[in-house]
Amino acid sequence: MNHALGLAIESLVAVLLVLTIGYCMLLNTRLKRLKADEHSLKAVIAELITATEIAERAIGGLKHTVRDVNENLGGQLAAATQMSEQLRKQLAEGDHVVRRLTKIAIAARPQSSAEDETSEIAHGGKAPAASASRSAAAPGGISTAKAVAAAAQAFSDRRRSGGLAA
Repeated sequence: MNHALGLAIESLVAVLLVLTIGYCMLLNTRLKRLKADEHSLKAVIAELITATEIAERAIGGLKHTVRDVNENLGGQLAAATQMSEQLRKQLAEGDHVVRRLTKIAIAARPQSSAEDETSEIAHGGKAPAASASRSAAAPGGISTAKAVAAAAQAFSDRRRSGGLAA
């Protein structure tokens, strides 16, 4: 019996050793796969670091470009605002000059032309046929165009002499 018990124990140890060897082989293959995965993971991490550095440089370049564009756009916007203000002032001055010229032209017209103008305004901008013929040849033989030209000449003479017209 001693012999049989010893043989059973030895057999049990042999089976356990075979199982341990099999398990070690299984662990060895898993470790090899893990090492291979580690190498591929290191390669992926290196690629990720490289891509991150490239992205950081690109973001820095974009920030620089945005700063330059903002400065240029700000300058152009300021220039456009200034030009708009100048145009607004020039338009206001032009409107003022036109109003003064209109006053001068109205003042230089003979009395009948002023009546024709008021009748034109009353008729919605259309002069009656009789008024139109009177405005073409004003009393004294001077036409309205000549009167306007004379008024404009008087205006320019006053302007050149440094005085204010109208």
